[in-house]
Amino acid sequence: MLARGFRQGSVTVTFPSGSVETYGDGTGRACHIRLTDAKAVREAWMDPELKIPELYMQGRLVVEGADIYDFLVLAKKNRAKSFATLPATAISLGRIVKRLWRRHVMPEHARRNVAHHYDLDEKLFRFFLDSDLQYSCAYFETGRETLEEAQLKKKRHLAAKMRLCAGQKILDIGSGWGGMGLYLARLGDADVTGITLSEEQHRVSNARASEAGMADRVRFVLQDYRHVDDRFDRIVSIGMFEHVGQQNYGAYFRKAHALLRDDGLFVLHSIGRAKPNLLDPPFIEKYIFPNGHIPALSEVLPHIEKARFLIKDIEILTYHYADTLAEWRRRFRANREAVVALYDEAFFRMWDLYLAASEVNFRFGKLHNFQIILSKSHGDSPPSRAFIDRAEHDLAIKEKAVMPD
Repeated sequence: MLARGFRQGSVTVTFPSGSVETYGDGTGRACHIRLTDAKAVREAWMDPELKIPELYMQGRLVVEGADIYDFLVLAKKNRAKSFATLPATAISLGRIVKRLWRRHVMPEHARRNVAHHYDLDEKLFRFFLDSDLQYSCAYFETGRETLEEAQLKKKRHLAAKMRLCAGQKILDIGSGWGGMGLYLARLGDADVTGITLSEEQHRVSNARASEAGMADRVRFVLQDYRHVDDRFDRIVSIGMFEHVGQQNYGAYFRKAHALLRDDGLFVLHSIGRAKPNLLDPPFIEKYIFPNGHIPALSEVLPHIEKARFLIKDIEILTYHYADTLAEWRRRFRANREAVVALYDEAFFRMWDLYLAASEVNFRFGKLHNFQIILSKSHGDSPPSRAFIDRAEHDLAIKEKAVMPD
């Protein structure tokens, strides 16, 4: 498996027996891994997609003289499919059948899936996120921004696309830790409702609104989007669509269409991939985002059209999330002792691997972010995309007057 898989680069493996083998063409930085027991070897051969990450998490696959990121880069550049064994192929087919059987994410399942990840202790996220707790792709406009600057520019970029006006009523679907809702209320003089299924995010978001003296203008509700019953001038959703479930795409856009006023705008921000896939990474599915799915635009656009939305703009952000994840991982690793004290060593390695693998897939794979502006009618559509730059300029000036230090 290793000889077939690693054709480029250089990987040296120390087996439990003490034997050492080197794979690849010897180019690039060498990566040395050690398997600690014979069972680890069998597991890696049977199911490399799941077991190699698990072995790293358990401390039974040790990367020596390099970083797990370097090993993942080599594996990505050599293409994961080349590592497949016969039993691994059979296991993958079983996973595909299982996923097709349970793609429909019901409200009760959605809350459980969200709780698995987002109801972890707030302290964990403060170890690596920016001060506003933005847990989605930042916007590195020049590539020289700090994480805090890039996350502020992300909020500004999306707000500009929303064409904010004073007094608008806004719905934030998947409101996270409340940062975007608070930004829109401050900068747009808007009335904002954020909805989330995470009890931890719900608690923190409302506390932030209260501390900022803005509870009368922005509130966060523990609610599924399917149960919202109101009308809004603007809808925004950032990093939530990946949890909707493929079978729910039609219902999601029909619901958004029903919630949006006739002259309103809906801005959707999501991770995307270059083409559809039948199976998401089993390690991410099992340990990080149960029932998550990263869509291709070809999976999304037909449902937008059937919901009778008009697509006003699509923007693809490439490498922005890779840079975001790199900074998150740097901060996460700098807080290793605190993370281990909060959870344990296995948890640290699990999340370290999650952040490293995610960066690799955005930097060397086929993942990106897309932002789509949707409306019900052409209305007073701007003649060009220049309105985004103008709105960003105006928002940047207003931020200096209304944003806290």
